[in-house]
Amino acid sequence: MPIPDDVTGDEIDKDVRQELQSLPKGLAEEVSRNLVMVARLIDEDPEGAYAYSRIALRLASRVAAVREAAGFAAYASQKYSEALAEFRAARRMTGNVDLWPVMADCERGMGRPEKALDMAGAPDVQKLDKAGQVEMRLVAAGARRDMGQLDAAIVTLQSPELASHSVQPWTARLRYAYADALLAAGREDEAREWFAKAVESDKDGSTDASDRLAELDGVEFVDALVEDESEPGADSETEAQPKSVREADRAIQAEADEIDEIDEIDEIDNEDLDDAEDEREEERAEEGDEEGGNDGDDEDAPRG
Repeated sequence: MPIPDDVTGDEIDKDVRQELQSLPKGLAEEVSRNLVMVARLIDEDPEGAYAYSRIALRLASRVAAVREAAGFAAYASQKYSEALAEFRAARRMTGNVDLWPVMADCERGMGRPEKALDMAGAPDVQKLDKAGQVEMRLVAAGARRDMGQLDAAIVTLQSPELASHSVQPWTARLRYAYADALLAAGREDEAREWFAKAVESDKDGSTDASDRLAELDGVEFVDALVEDESEPGADSETEAQPKSVREADRAIQAEADEIDEIDEIDEIDNEDLDDAEDEREEERAEEGDEEGGNDGDDEDAPRG
């Protein structure tokens, strides 16, 4: 696959570049450029990222960073079985436990929530940093929901990290997951409260908490740039008026239209009356002519 000329390979993380030093220089550059493309595309074009990851994997399958990148590209493309295999390979190479939560989530993606819960209770979880433990809690709650255990999912998310007032990179996602679980359980008032808290902590818009909150509040967003098809002549100024004003304007317009219609009917009736009067005048004139002819001399009458 083509790679833009502006991609040099130097954009990758320093630790990854160091791993690639075990490769010949030209090969290391080619692999690094493909890894840069994986990072660029993984959010917007997962399939494109996956394609670049396969190239990097073909070139350097013995590099842990390449196996990990291939795993995340497969995960983003919902190829969970393949992603799990790559994560396991990377973990064997490094002994790093950081991939444990995403490996458990792959089990969920493969329809095995029970396996994900087993992993959530494994000793490896205790080796995770705080962010990793929160991620594992999110995966475990998701597995509970997969199994229809909503109350258990809610309890799983209740933790010191959820109650903390400090905002961490994972705070918004944790609050969002908790709000979503509450809503699924029919606890709408509590869900609204936690969606609002998620909005407060979601500085980079990583969730759609604001949209969910607006939906619960019954707020509908209207695109002001889209012309109302039902009212071709409507403009933005009219649409900006309060609803009560618009309704009053429509009522006045309807009344004016009704008056115009009545005037038009009256005008038609008056025209009909004028026509009828003209016809009667013509009839009377004709009758008068006939009576006048009978009183005078008639040239065709026989003479005595």
